[in-house]
Amino acid sequence: MSQHETPLYTGLKKHASRQPVQFHIPGHKKGAGMDPEFRQFIGENALSIDLINIEPLDDLHAPKGIIKQAQDLAAEAFGADHTFFSVQGTSGAIMTMVMAVCGPGDKIIIPRNVHKSIMTAIVFSGAVPIFIHPEIDNELGISHGITLESAKRALTEHPDAKGLLVINPTYFGVAADLKSIVELAHSFDVPVLVDEAHGVHIHFHDELPLSAMQAGADIAATSVHKLGGSLTQSSILNMREGLVSKDRVQSILSMLTTTSTSYLLLASLDVARKRLATEGRQLAEETLKLANQTRDRLNQIEGIYCVGSEILGSKAAYSYDPTKLIISVKSLGLTGHDVEKWLRESFNIEVELSDLYNILCIFTPGDSQNDADRLVEALTEIAQQMSEQDVTHQQTEVLLPEIPLLAMTPRDAFYANTEVIPLKEASGRIIAEFVMVYPPGIPIFIPGEIITEENISYIFKNLDAGLPVQGPEDSTLHMIRVIKEQKAIQ
Repeated sequence: MSQHETPLYTGLKKHASRQPVQFHIPGHKKGAGMDPEFRQFIGENALSIDLINIEPLDDLHAPKGIIKQAQDLAAEAFGADHTFFSVQGTSGAIMTMVMAVCGPGDKIIIPRNVHKSIMTAIVFSGAVPIFIHPEIDNELGISHGITLESAKRALTEHPDAKGLLVINPTYFGVAADLKSIVELAHSFDVPVLVDEAHGVHIHFHDELPLSAMQAGADIAATSVHKLGGSLTQSSILNMREGLVSKDRVQSILSMLTTTSTSYLLLASLDVARKRLATEGRQLAEETLKLANQTRDRLNQIEGIYCVGSEILGSKAAYSYDPTKLIISVKSLGLTGHDVEKWLRESFNIEVELSDLYNILCIFTPGDSQNDADRLVEALTEIAQQMSEQDVTHQQTEVLLPEIPLLAMTPRDAFYANTEVIPLKEASGRIIAEFVMVYPPGIPIFIPGEIITEENISYIFKNLDAGLPVQGPEDSTLHMIRVIKEQKAIQ
């Protein structure tokens, strides 16, 4: 088949055009049985293909027809041996690839700055995480990836590991030397798993970092909806034959996937693949041009620093994605969250994320020159207003706490006997739940780690800045769940 074809999307439209009488779910029956206002807003076309896995439309759990054809075209487009569609988001795809290689007690080498879905998979599988410290950028206050040297040390010390997981690229667009890391891991017969949630587009332009499949990785969870033009929650899992079993991947993915699969999401993956395969390079070219021009303009604003190629040069920053605009605002005397809120309330602009020091703006083919102009004008006005205030700004100190020590496996901690105590009194105790700032969803604590005063202070600093700290059962974070200590019987 040609990359210009869309077998799944075309098949859905063809089926809907027949206007069959539907005595099956979904119960809204092409919108006729739902709220009229919502039906009018969504539109009849979308509702006509909100269908289920009836025989003419194939089945994601055992694809043989139009879904298989669409997945095969995606595999060809991404240079994979096999591609699996996911309607459970990239989180579901990530959990699948971890659980496909790890069982109870198996070791998996991972960077500590992983997404919570990876740690969830480790809890589910019972795997033992072997953490690699990511490289820290103390100027920006963000984590990069892992180095080839740290991967080599981890593999040498743990040659029995069932997998090595790499983030490529990071949320902020920075990529490690993935090809060399893959070659190293394969010399140990260890498969490489890639969290490619923020890199669907990099496969289609040579000025962007190497994609997982281009670097020879074994399996990669790739988020098409984030940057590739499909609907939210749609993703793919690309894999190569060899160190990972295709049948095992299909089995695990099916276990983690709803039986009521959304054909709207599946169709959007099919058409997004077509556009990436046939127009991806040109679309990336235009996006890179707009992003780079915007970066140059932002760097003319006093107090604003938008990171460019100077971020490269460290062992963990081998290449980067210029469509991610990391905008440091600490010289304004503001937090990233302050600026995010200001942009929202005064300029009707929403950013991808903010932290204590930065905002992150993501450019895609959906952005226009007018969008970029509004961002530059808004940040210019914010910087000007701050400069007019008779306030002397001290240089903001970047705080990134040490990674906590892991005292027990995340699974054992998650299922252990626990108690709830005040967070302020929890130093030295073993935590039994996740704590993270979302986005990006990288845990401050994972179950099984020893709580430190430094990390407690970091949590409160994020809370004081208004950032979304999530995870604990107590959403106020006054209380935290910890492992119950066994005290001697008197």
